[in-house]
Amino acid sequence: MTKTITCVWQGDQSQLAKLNENQTNWLKASKFEGRAGELVAVPTATGEIDQYVFGMGEREKSHPMVTGLAASQLKDGEFDLRGEFDNPDIAALGFRLGGYQFTNFKKSETKVSLGDVEGADKNEVALMAEAAELARDLINRPANDLGPENYEATIREFAQKHGANVRSIVGDDLLKQNFPMIHTVGRASAQAPRLLDFTWGAEDAPKVTLVGKGVIFDSGGLDIKPAAGMLLMKKDMGGSANVLGLAHAIMSAKLNVRLRVLIPVVENAISGNAFRPGDVLPSRNGMTVEIGNTDAEGRLVLADALSLADEESPEIVIDMATLTGAARVAVGTELAALFSNDDAFANEIMAEGIPASDPLWRLPLWDNYDELLASPIADVNHVSLGGYGGAITAALFLRRFIKNTKSWSHMDMMAWADKPRPGRPLGGTEQGQRAAYLALKKRFG
Repeated sequence: MTKTITCVWQGDQSQLAKLNENQTNWLKASKFEGRAGELVAVPTATGEIDQYVFGMGEREKSHPMVTGLAASQLKDGEFDLRGEFDNPDIAALGFRLGGYQFTNFKKSETKVSLGDVEGADKNEVALMAEAAELARDLINRPANDLGPENYEATIREFAQKHGANVRSIVGDDLLKQNFPMIHTVGRASAQAPRLLDFTWGAEDAPKVTLVGKGVIFDSGGLDIKPAAGMLLMKKDMGGSANVLGLAHAIMSAKLNVRLRVLIPVVENAISGNAFRPGDVLPSRNGMTVEIGNTDAEGRLVLADALSLADEESPEIVIDMATLTGAARVAVGTELAALFSNDDAFANEIMAEGIPASDPLWRLPLWDNYDELLASPIADVNHVSLGGYGGAITAALFLRRFIKNTKSWSHMDMMAWADKPRPGRPLGGTEQGQRAAYLALKKRFG
């Protein structure tokens, strides 16, 4: 039986006025005030529970996904939401994502599901929810379950399900086809590095290319991380997981684009053939790169993939990566840092992100910091000297591999909820994908 949740703003009596006298008296006895997160089960005359009342808090201060707090308190069942929502789609999405569970390794006997929501577009909510859940499921999988081989199989299955054309370049073929940095970063792993490449959409449609960092685990390489630093490194493929979620939304919505997705999939491991600090690597676009720290491997694999993306002069390139701790220091864990050479598109992404509970904050591509990447023996060092502006210098390094693209945006994200928040349980999470999807939908929908 589907149950109903009546959602009310604190101080707004209009929804409560629709309840009968017994229900109203029950709420008074429960001291319900409509504060954010208040959830009261309202029994029928026979004692059954088929209705709840949920407080969304003060309208001006409420979280866009406050309804997720209701889902996180419920144990099982399907629920319809009723209420005067500022954004019904995001209210519905918040509830669905608030009930998310990762159950690959731990069975759950309960599942909270979403029924109808007043004013919401069911199809739009479904594709955004599926995009987020796809990213969460991938990020939450441990590296022994999602190594490079399994990740390739997962990406292939996903691409083929959407009717996309997919290919991969694996192992030493990366050297033969001029992806030297992807090969170098991943060659120390027991499973070969690879580049996944799939396309979808009409050939004559505007070209939009997504690039995602797919480092399935990051030991730090020879500049090895401490144990505490490695604990969450299964999430180092979170950029690629979010790219796949974004691709799912784009293809499900059938946006008028020729979509290309590039995901370099590697493990940054340690063995006798691991790359070293001080090595000088060739790159796909011909630039030589001095290695300042093997724990900054993500920008190396992204650079080769961005070079490939840039070669066909797409209209838009978006890359996503769990790239720097410096970005977390700058904007914390709830925001993704956004860099872009396109002011208009960056503003569109940010404008869409905040009301959709997918906020980003723009940081500058500060040209004066480019000199911090200078190398005495190569064209560039891939990390900056000193400890300042690390997220910015990482973005500046990536910018060197963008020559022909009209609009390039780079997202440096956490991809992990370090504590439960409305619509976001603890664990792997989406970042950037919803903001980018809604901005692209406005342009190409």
